[in-house]
Amino acid sequence: MTIYQEIVGEQAWLASLRRFFHAHPELSRQEYQTAEKIERELDEIGVPHRRVDDTGVYGEIIGYGGEGPTIVLRADIDALPIQEEAELPFRSQNPGVMHACGHDMHASTLMAAARVLARRRGQFGGTVRLFFQQAEEIGYGANRFVEAGLLDGAFRVFGIHSAPDLAVGTVGVKAGPNNASVDHFTIRIKGKAAHVSTPQLGADAAYIAAQIVVAAQGIVTRCTSPTDAVILGVGKISAGTAYNIVAEEAVLEGTTRLFTPELRTSVNARLERLAKSVAELYGGEATVEWVDYASPLVNSPDVCAEIGGRVTALFGTNALITDRALSCGGDDFAEFLLQVPGAYAYVGTAAPETAGSSGPAHNSRFTIDERALPIAATLYAECAWMWLNH
Repeated sequence: MTIYQEIVGEQAWLASLRRFFHAHPELSRQEYQTAEKIERELDEIGVPHRRVDDTGVYGEIIGYGGEGPTIVLRADIDALPIQEEAELPFRSQNPGVMHACGHDMHASTLMAAARVLARRRGQFGGTVRLFFQQAEEIGYGANRFVEAGLLDGAFRVFGIHSAPDLAVGTVGVKAGPNNASVDHFTIRIKGKAAHVSTPQLGADAAYIAAQIVVAAQGIVTRCTSPTDAVILGVGKISAGTAYNIVAEEAVLEGTTRLFTPELRTSVNARLERLAKSVAELYGGEATVEWVDYASPLVNSPDVCAEIGGRVTALFGTNALITDRALSCGGDDFAEFLLQVPGAYAYVGTAAPETAGSSGPAHNSRFTIDERALPIAATLYAECAWMWLNH
């Protein structure tokens, strides 16, 4: 029996597990029930495990003799603060929280792959490390696995994400950049209060903030190539205390999204210099605080070729999509790719007959077509099998 046949034979169990996760979503760093369910499933198949931080779960499948390469398979497990509106029999039972990004699919399909690999551990050497990673949505969990040394010595790292922009039966495997970096900036501007009738006696923090917002777009249009995908957006502005007082303080919050480490460094540095220079020009001061949510997600071309070969061998030449559009959304799987050669694949989950499956992620009616489940699970297991027999 092939791995795919084995997984298809357990489709009912796989769908049931996915629906359990969907019905019991938990926010980032609160995935306690999810982690406990994962641990129970790993116990059933005899896979040792331990926690990473409070809510991540690490499992390890060791082949015969322990000799051979080490492979990392990753699934994220957290949900989003969204009230589900889809009328599903397994809809979220946690008000205001739902799996609107496919992490229920990721966790369940990695577990299905783990079951197959655990049953076959006498047929391969090496080690499969299972990462059931917490807090992807806030750019937190991946670094906890890195800091724990769980990428050390690995030969390959592989992850899967649901893709509502791709049809069920297809898999996106694209070499090079796939997802943007995600940085959150806070610019705090210190001015000097005065009556609006005597602006020369103050330093208008609101005016400085406005000038920064406008001037920052020049970084995109005049300091980067028109062929580069660059986002520099300000989403929140607050300033002032009264209509007739020159604002003493202002705060801007926004994000930058870039697809290469070099551009990320350059654009972020320019924004910081711009903010401080504009503030100084108008008599104020600016400080810039950064929160790093995710690096650019850049797939290894060699690993993509390996995975693409498995996709076409398993599901046919038409199943492989190599030109999927860039996403300005981030994913902290990128942190793993900075440590180990690997790739992130996108498994199509859209079908006209499944309402919500073609809509955007992070949407209150988001769902998947469950025919994608055995495809994703098989890809996890088959890629590990391929590399374990490298």
